[in-house]
Amino acid sequence: QVQFVESGGDLVQPGGSLRLSCAASRNIFRFYVAGWYRQASGTQRELVASITSGGKTNYADAMTGRFTISRDNAKNTVYLQMNSLRLEDTAKYYCNTHPPDPNSWGQGTQVTVSS
Repeated sequence: QVQFVESGGDLVQPGGSLRLSCAASRNIFRFYVAGWYRQASGTQRELVASITSGGKTNYADAMTGRFTISRDNAKNTVYLQMNSLRLEDTAKYYCNTHPPDPNSWGQGTQVTVSS
C-alpha cells in the first residue's frame, strides 16, 4: 500500500499562486496515472488534474489554463502549480492514483483563498 504526503497549502489572496507537492512512499507514479483531487467543505471530493506515466495531462474545466500538473519520477513526487486562484478554489487538496486507491488517501493540504 502506497502512502501519499501532500504539502504546500497556504492562505493566499485571490489571484495568487501556490505550488503543491505530493510525495509517494514508493515509486508509483512511473507506472500509474497520478491525480490531484480536492474537497471543499460540504462537497464531494473531485478530480482536479491528472497526469499519465507518459506525461499526458488532463484538467477539470474550471482549472484549465490556471493549474499545471507535473511529475518527477526520480523523486516519486507530483506537483500542482496553481495560478490565478479564486475564492472557489478553497479546499483541501489530495493526491492519489487515478482512479484513486481508497486505502491510500493522505491527510491532504489546505488551500484557502481569501482577501
